Amino acid sequence: MNSSVDPVPHADGGPRLRVGLLGTGPWAHRTHAPALAAHAGSDFAGVWGRRPQAAAELARVHGVKVYEDPDALFADCDAVAFALPPDVQAPLAVRAAAAGCHLLLDKPVATTVGEARAVADAAALHGVASVVFLTLRFAEPTASWVEEQAGRSGWFTASAHWLGAVFPPDGEASPYAASPWRKTKGGLWDVGPHALSVLLPVLGDVTAVSATRGPSDVVQLALRHTSGALSTAVLSLGAPRAAAGVGLELRGAEGVFALPDWSDVPGAYGRALDALVTAARTGKPDARGAEFGARLTEILAEAERSAAEA
Repeated sequence: MNSSVDPVPHADGGPRLRVGLLGTGPWAHRTHAPALAAHAGSDFAGVWGRRPQAAAELARVHGVKVYEDPDALFADCDAVAFALPPDVQAPLAVRAAAAGCHLLLDKPVATTVGEARAVADAAALHGVASVVFLTLRFAEPTASWVEEQAGRSGWFTASAHWLGAVFPPDGEASPYAASPWRKTKGGLWDVGPHALSVLLPVLGDVTAVSATRGPSDVVQLALRHTSGALSTAVLSLGAPRAAAGVGLELRGAEGVFALPDWSDVPGAYGRALDALVTAARTGKPDARGAEFGARLTEILAEAERSAAEA
């Protein structure tokens, strides 16, 4: 808990976290800020952004303080939520952890192993809780489905695809296309964490990875897991609109199991904040925290190297 603030009690007797938001882009407007404002177990304390005018507008909409300096926000908050490009997020997360703030991170935590590891190490060193917002691990019914499948054994193989039309070859780009890092890093880094966030808890950690690039930002991963199972994942942000979609299928001794549909992303973000509040109160690390985020970055970096050499 940030010792510079005096959090008010929560209804169950624990402290209510004061949460600040860093970032002012489309996701901050549509998901992060509304979920923070609606959360029953914490208080939305303020906003900082790299564009001061956008930060002021977002703060005005939600009736919270706008900050000109991220360190001032850290000093006033117990936790911070990130809606920033990964390589802007990572160094700020290290500073926030050093200031005693718990971390609600976006995926990927960073696009280099060194920066992702620095975030995980900072959270551990300063004793702050961390959670990475991975949609499928917090949305319902997908979150419960992942837990159910993780309890099964005898897995044989799995296949996943996440084909987004953020940069479609056959039409207007999505509102999220104005994102330089997505344009540069593509589907491997943007939606790859989602697929891996399901495959790892069910099949086990990745012990080998190879990757091949195809047309229009397509990357195909081939993975071997500690359980012995093999999996594949096809990822892209440049799919034609008619071909876009998300799916994941697991096959094993108990049968074939398909990922259910989901839709409530703001609700999922609220549950991610619930998980951060719980980890902060109990001191028990969440399995979806910065350490897991760093591992995802390691796998994605290896896949990127493999694709470049193919």
